[in-house]
Amino acid sequence: MRIYPAITSMFAFGAVVWALGSSTEDAARRGKDLFARRCSGCHAADINKEGPRLRGVYGRKAAGVVEFGYSESLTKLNVRWNDETLDRWLADPNAMAPETDMEFRLSSPDERKAVIAYLRSVEMR
Repeated sequence: MRIYPAITSMFAFGAVVWALGSSTEDAARRGKDLFARRCSGCHAADINKEGPRLRGVYGRKAAGVVEFGYSESLTKLNVRWNDETLDRWLADPNAMAPETDMEFRLSSPDERKAVIAYLRSVEMR
């Protein structure tokens, strides 16, 4: 009987799944810290501040918080927030929505990826 290769493959697969899950969790944890330090002056998960609340932003249409007053250019932006659109937005909001009210940028791709992982983890209540 050749059980050992099958068992070895199962352990290897489990290690890959664990590593991927772990790296996603690590990115979200790092993103939460970055969000607290870099974004929380204007944003919160559950309340509108200078910027709109961000719980459930992942998958939401841009300018989708009804009671928040968005800039006209962001209101006209026809996108849903996902990895690609959030990455572009965080890199340069004015490139996506000229004259938007958001002046902040995250120039580091690694920081953007971590913040996006955090935003993805902040689901709707």
